[in-house]
Amino acid sequence: MSRTVQIQPWYCSHLDQGTLCGFDREVIEAPTQPLLHQGARFLFINKGEGVLRLQNTDYPLRPGALVAILPWQLSEMVQVDSPLAYFILRYQLDTVNGVIKSICNVRSEPVRLLEEMENSPVIYCQGRDADRIQQLLLTLQAETQRGEGGEADSPSRGIYEISLLVQLMVLFQRIGMAGDGKFGHPRQEVDKSEIFRYLYTHLSEKITLKSLSGIFYLSESAIRLYIREMTGLSFFDLLGEMRVAKTINFLLYTDLTLEELAQILGYVDASHISKVFAARMGMRAGEYRRTYQKAGEICKIKESRLAYDVVAWIYRNHTEPLTVHLVAERFGITTEELHKILLYQVEKNFESFLNYVRVLHASQLLAETDTTITAIAMEVGYNTVKSFTRNFLRFQVMTPSRYRELAARARRETAGDWKAAEKD
Repeated sequence: MSRTVQIQPWYCSHLDQGTLCGFDREVIEAPTQPLLHQGARFLFINKGEGVLRLQNTDYPLRPGALVAILPWQLSEMVQVDSPLAYFILRYQLDTVNGVIKSICNVRSEPVRLLEEMENSPVIYCQGRDADRIQQLLLTLQAETQRGEGGEADSPSRGIYEISLLVQLMVLFQRIGMAGDGKFGHPRQEVDKSEIFRYLYTHLSEKITLKSLSGIFYLSESAIRLYIREMTGLSFFDLLGEMRVAKTINFLLYTDLTLEELAQILGYVDASHISKVFAARMGMRAGEYRRTYQKAGEICKIKESRLAYDVVAWIYRNHTEPLTVHLVAERFGITTEELHKILLYQVEKNFESFLNYVRVLHASQLLAETDTTITAIAMEVGYNTVKSFTRNFLRFQVMTPSRYRELAARARRETAGDWKAAEKD
């Protein structure tokens, strides 16, 4: 039996769609229906015990539990042993993450806060750690109430909110990695609910049902049906919903043009983004920016066209024998600057990003052709099968031959679905 889940709004506050974060308190006494979250949030448990199902993995909740929910993740309170009372902090993840990458990463090393929050989304705080988390959340509550109370915006309020949100994310990582915090048990395998997160984090790419079928080892019709049953939206309508939500964040907190946003978010061009945005929001993108961009002078994330040119050039030329020095020289920058650009844009250094793109290309060839694994390795830019296999295992967590086997199975299932449909 299908059940369409409720999709939570992307904004943090009903009173002000341009706010960076919003605070609330909630008490529940019984299990809840599933929720699909367009925006990011933290839950901090003050009282009660129960079980939260996040991305189809169950996590026990008790006082001191801090839960990190990322955009387009699926959550559900499946068990309430005693009434749960908790804080809810909604926040603009892309903005905070951009600040972390552009300001805090001074050593040109990957910032893995989001990766750890996604892999292990629940930590358990005790004693002084729990007090620090609670105090941070209460301070953020006071700041959000200051704005909702009609007090004039000031640069200091925006900067303060950003600093508190960054502190919270850093504390989440530190407490989770410490012996006392204990990250909640990480997810062990890819689940269908990961489809939503994957779509959201790959909006700039050409995403099709066929490509999803190869990644999640499900037939295209199965993916289409799952999306429809869970959200009530078609595959393309869901992509549009996600792109509009990301567009809003960029309109609020950057000065990027519509042409630049179209390139970043997978639209055809500026006119396409205008049409989709107006249909969904009831106003033009420029009008929306003028109405709600209160934080524009506070926490702009300056993203130069050079950064997008670098990423696009590596993507188009990944089959060539590229080196970090060659690419840096081509764009007239240092290797350190190149690493910083890539860490900011794609959260990977040069070597990781190059191998990631090559593995994606190889995955497509494995799924759609009968070309030998050795020939594919050479075609996507590797000199040896050994280095290709090592990097493929790193990103796909399986060998190329196993990936091809699962992709072939998904193709057979798709073919079977079409034959069944023709009979009907």
